[in-house]
Order: sequence, then structure tokens, then C-alpha cells
Amino acid sequence: MAFKWKSVFDVSAIKSDFEVAGLNPNFIPQIWKHVLKNPDCRWDDIPSLPSAAYHLLDSKFRPSTSTVHAAIDSSDLVTTKLLIKLQNGEFVEAVIMRYDTRLGKYDGKPRLGGPRSTLCVSSQVGCKMGCNFCATGSMGFKYNLTSGEILEQLVHASRISAIRNVVFMGMGEPLNNYSAVVDAIRAMTAFPFQLSLKKITLSTVGIIHGINKLQKDMPNLNLAVSLHAPVQEIRCQIMPAARAFPLEKLMNSLRDYQTSSQQKILIEYIMLDAVNDEEQHAHQLGKLLETLESVVNLIPFNPIGSLSSYSTSDDQKVVKFQKILRGTYNIRTTIRKQMGQDISGACGQLVIKKADKKTSCSSDILTDIEDLRI
Repeated sequence: MAFKWKSVFDVSAIKSDFEVAGLNPNFIPQIWKHVLKNPDCRWDDIPSLPSAAYHLLDSKFRPSTSTVHAAIDSSDLVTTKLLIKLQNGEFVEAVIMRYDTRLGKYDGKPRLGGPRSTLCVSSQVGCKMGCNFCATGSMGFKYNLTSGEILEQLVHASRISAIRNVVFMGMGEPLNNYSAVVDAIRAMTAFPFQLSLKKITLSTVGIIHGINKLQKDMPNLNLAVSLHAPVQEIRCQIMPAARAFPLEKLMNSLRDYQTSSQQKILIEYIMLDAVNDEEQHAHQLGKLLETLESVVNLIPFNPIGSLSSYSTSDDQKVVKFQKILRGTYNIRTTIRKQMGQDISGACGQLVIKKADKKTSCSSDILTDIEDLRI
């Protein structure tokens, strides 16, 4: 899809245009640093660039091709959902979640530190996976974001809260937009963003060829898998795309990824009443994960109005499920804290609803994905 302007944060575009113009790409991080500090800057405000760079930037690039249409805070002021308008008129959502390091544990003791923020970014407008418990899936697929449009979510969020962790758990399937996502992650870990790769997590429904490629390209990236069922039949029922990715082959791919990365894999499991939350399902999941070093994150289902017929598992069922995985199979299992449900910013609720509400931001104390890595 061709746009009038390119984002200066579009990694492949700006590197390619610099190289064609005979310009040193080492100037690019300097440009990014200036834009981060001066969002409304003119290109000629940036000092010490070659004259050809100013002409190139002025003719093809903009400091940002997207704008924050609305920033909506949850009632507890812990979550902020950003509704971001792209230059083609489409919208995408990103969510800032605030936590406190002190609630995490290391070697059984409270961790040092204080408040921090995690940003949940989107990789596509809509999604073609069609998971029938997910609001984004109801939108259908519209198009892949560029690396610039992904990075601009981080740029916008950083002006609201200092971002320490990034999770690709927003709209879209990241591995279906592989090149742009990998470009964006590489930029996030380089100057001037300088996030640690260990602070970035990519979540996938289980695109096997994408996982295999990721293993070679970014072996230290944290991987999360939206498993959601312990057997192929139930996976296909709630995740139609799973038909293309048999569970046995997916598990082999995850074991290979783990051998390469030497990191635990986060298993995401949405709890759907009377669908995948019975004791037998817990035992099936425990046996499935016996040969994998993993952390299981049980996710209470977030209602999405008339878009789904599923119900949320009651708390007793969720806790029993957790106890079986922990006690019988010795699998570290957590229950995800629901955040942003009242602003449709919780897991599975991201679907475009235009709004014009802007509010101030605050902090509260919660645990987050960073603590699951310990």
C-alpha cells in the first residue's frame, strides 16, 4: 500500500533511501534521537546532517505519519489505551500498562525497584486468524503495519510514560507481518530506544514457519504462544487458523526454539467456561508441556459483547486449574490480572471504537510480564 509520506521510523524505507542517495545510514539514529526529543521539529532543525539528507527527508519523510486520536484511561488509572490514527485514515490501538517491580520476586525475595510501564503494541490493522473469542478477529484483516507505524506506537507512548517493556500482543498476528515486526524490534533495541531484547515479548497463535525463522533471526527474543487449548480439536474450534498448525508440529517447533534460546516460553491460555477449563484439560495441558520449560499464564476471558457466546470461567475453576498445573506437573502457572477491561483494553478486547476522550495518566501497583521471566 503506497502512502504519500514515509515515517522517518520506517527502518527499511529510510535505510534504502539513504543508501540510494549515497548517504551514510549512521545518521539515522541521530535523526531519530532528535525527533524523539522534538516531536514537532522541522528537518532543518537537526544539526550536522549532509545537505542531501535534508532534501531527502523533506521530500519523502515525516517525523510521524500517525497521531494519537484519543488517550483513554481506565477507571483505576493503571491502563491507558491509545487510539492511533494512521495517515490512510485507519486506526490502530496500543495499550500502556503500569506495574511495580517491587511486587515481583527474585530467589523468593521481593525485587528492588519501583513503578514501570509495559506497552502492548499492534502489528496489523485487524487480523486474519479469526480467533472467535477475540474482538480484533471480528474486524477481519485490513493491512500490515510498516515498521515505522509499529515504532510510532512506542514513540507516542513514551511521551506519556517511560516504557521499559514491549509486548507484541495487540491487534494482529506479528508473524504474519514478519519483516516489519523484526525491523521494528531491531530498532527498539538500538540507539536511541535501547530497550533490552529480554524486555520484548512476541506473542503468536503458533505460526510454525515464523517461529522457525525467528529462532534463527532473533534467538534471544521472548516468545509467547497463544495455545488456549491442550488438544488440536478444541484449538481448531476456538482458533480456526490452528488447522494449519497441528499441535504436535507446533510443540516440536517450540522445543527447537527453546533449545536455541535457552529461555522459558510463555504459554497463554484463555479460560473459557465449559470449553477448555475443566480438570481434564489441566491434566492434558500438563502432559503436553512436560518436555517444555514454560510459564503458563491463565487469562480470564474478557467479554466482547455480542461478538462472542463464551463465558468467563469462575474464579474457583481457574484456581483449581492452576493448582493442578503447579502441584501435579510442577509448571509455574500465573493468573493474569485483568487490566483495562472497562476501556476495552484488556486481552482480546482490542477492536476499533473511535473516541475523543483524553485524560491524565497515573500509576498503581501490579505485577507484569517481566516478573514472569524470573
